[in-house]
Amino acid sequence: QVQLVESGGGLVQPGGSLRLACAVSSSINRVQALSWYRQAPGKQRERVSSSYNNGHSTYADSVEGRFTTSRDNAKNTVYLQMNSLEPEDTAVYYCNAQIFTDRWRDYWGQGTQVTVSS
Repeated sequence: QVQLVESGGGLVQPGGSLRLACAVSSSINRVQALSWYRQAPGKQRERVSSSYNNGHSTYADSVEGRFTTSRDNAKNTVYLQMNSLEPEDTAVYYCNAQIFTDRWRDYWGQGTQVTVSS
């Protein structure tokens, strides 16, 4: 069973930065997509970013230019660097992995809380 563990969340002031990490219990070079999602209280879950094995990354319009996702293959870890944080970024952030074996499968971490407040 593939397991994902998020870390790096916390309390930060507006304009500050955080780096989230997602440790994957599998070689991430076999993971077709590694994504970050977030969910704020009373709101629907939304995709923040995705990175693919072809090197391409995509971002939600709300975080474009502020957030960057990256992979460390040696550590089987994916990161989300978050800069210029805003109160609207407050949410629980979840790591998601999509892996194709006999079929497409999705795996989720338990989430890490990010709070942006002065």
